[in-house]
Amino acid sequence: MSDREHRDDICTSTRAIHGGEEKGYWKNALTVPIAQTSTYVFENTQAVTDFVNGENKQIDYGRYGNPTQHVTEKKLAEIEGAEAAILFSSGMNAITTTLLAMLSNGQHAVIMDDCYRKTTQFCNMVLRKFGIESTFIHAGDFEALEDAIQDNTRVLVSESPTNPHLNVIDLERVVEVAKKHRVKTIIDSTFATPFNQRPLEFGIDLVVHSATKYFGGHNDLMAGVIAGSDPLVSAIKDYRGVLGGVVDPHCVYLLNRGLKTFPLRMQRHNESTLALARFLDAHPKVKQVYYPGLECHPHYDVAKAQMRGFGGVVSFDLDADQAGTLAFLDRLQIPCIGASLGGVESIVSHPASISYYELAREDRLAIGITDELVRVAVGIEDTDDIIADFEQALV
Repeated sequence: MSDREHRDDICTSTRAIHGGEEKGYWKNALTVPIAQTSTYVFENTQAVTDFVNGENKQIDYGRYGNPTQHVTEKKLAEIEGAEAAILFSSGMNAITTTLLAMLSNGQHAVIMDDCYRKTTQFCNMVLRKFGIESTFIHAGDFEALEDAIQDNTRVLVSESPTNPHLNVIDLERVVEVAKKHRVKTIIDSTFATPFNQRPLEFGIDLVVHSATKYFGGHNDLMAGVIAGSDPLVSAIKDYRGVLGGVVDPHCVYLLNRGLKTFPLRMQRHNESTLALARFLDAHPKVKQVYYPGLECHPHYDVAKAQMRGFGGVVSFDLDADQAGTLAFLDRLQIPCIGASLGGVESIVSHPASISYYELAREDRLAIGITDELVRVAVGIEDTDDIIADFEQALV
């Protein structure tokens, strides 16, 4: 795909602002209103009969939908280039409901590691209880992928880029292997967002996002989304109605508002993070930088081929022990210390002590979570200010 084709077909600001919306919702209001209700009523008994027979398409109860939600789901589908998209109460609820919908007792999933730790826990703690086994392989190891697939394998799951090491998975190769074995593919594209990467264009079956992050963009809501073909999404929607992981109307209103500035924010995230990554890569007190936009990154060529930009997260190893790394974090003035990402504020994290504190040190080291690893979710503050702050902290 050429740069021109990618740019014309990607999620433009026009789609982010107008996608899924109609003019004149209520008394000619420009903004999509909040349908703050749990219950929907029928005009008469004939409307009930028509609803049961499938002739009346109205919503009957809040667990199955909401007008504000439906507008935002249509917008997200347009941005992702999908036939359909559905919202959940969180990113975790999106991926867990999807896996429960697609896997049954006696079946098997392959998960590429270097992924969100709670996804791993769900596979090991919950799916196993239902007789569903999971095999974890190193992200991007296609030889291991071929070996891991069994006759009962139904799903392949990976992030791209991954958290926290920013590995980028060759999506075309994933699809090639999956189709060969008739396995469905799920890509968590939260770190990339559809501004930078649209996995469905490469043949991936489903894309999952934590909409809490870049879609919302202001650290003030929690939501998740699954996008893909209408048949697959519809099947997962049925499970959402049973499991109840719905998002509330006010949250969806905030999400829809956040989406209107999503492309503008992502452009700044991309620019500032690349600039910070280059600064860190050249600094003598930084041992290694993990960012796919750097030519020294092992997956740079793959990232350049399938991504428009490289995202708003950069991780790096300091040339320090854990005490020195924590002292560095405390010297930073602009970023807040926390575990999330994707908002307008920069957030810095020490994965060993925030996200992986329950693991023994040797177990952390085995998956690359070193004492000196730092993850930075770069916000939309002035780029020069961010770099100057890191420079003063790297004493």
